[in-house]
Amino acid sequence: MMVVLLGPPGAGKGTHADAIRSGFGVPHVSTGDMLRAAIEAGTPSGRKAKELVERGELVPDDLMAEMVRDRLSDKDASTGFILDGYPRNLDQARDLDGMLATRGAALDRVLSLVVDDEEIVRRLSGRRTCEECGAPYHVVSAPPKIAGTCDRCGGPLAQRADDRPDVIEHRIAVYRAQTEPLVAFYRERGLLAEVDATGSLGAVRQRVVGALR
Repeated sequence: MMVVLLGPPGAGKGTHADAIRSGFGVPHVSTGDMLRAAIEAGTPSGRKAKELVERGELVPDDLMAEMVRDRLSDKDASTGFILDGYPRNLDQARDLDGMLATRGAALDRVLSLVVDDEEIVRRLSGRRTCEECGAPYHVVSAPPKIAGTCDRCGGPLAQRADDRPDVIEHRIAVYRAQTEPLVAFYRERGLLAEVDATGSLGAVRQRVVGALR
């Protein structure tokens, strides 16, 4: 199964990709995770991406295509994947088609998670991550027992630079302008399934899995 997940920042792509991974046995390929790892490691590509990510801008197509191509060539992705964060524009979508065509493959499904802008800002602006162990929290829906302190290791909690409200609003605007056209692109090809990503985690997960089956 080869699946692309679309949706604005904060739609829950990573969360629901993990549910698909466990249910269907294919790897979750997150370009966000790949970028953050490169930034943390201080690689040349990470240094190039760091400033763009912190402003809420998209990383250049050629850099993203290189990272995705390398990841999809790994053995665990040879028969399927859930691709989260790519493609983000029509050129990237065509690049992905080319990558898959070289291995005689094509996408099976594209899921678009639908969430309104107000909910996106609420979700993202409340996220916190432990600086020591990486444990995730949310100031409203999953707060730590002691404000600002990780329950697991006692480390300090921090907000990602791209989760500040002003950056979130810019990220949403970038998504609407550059990525949302992919919805029509994949709908015309008969690959698109739109999923309401609001409500309880369990309810959204059922919709996601149902859309794939």
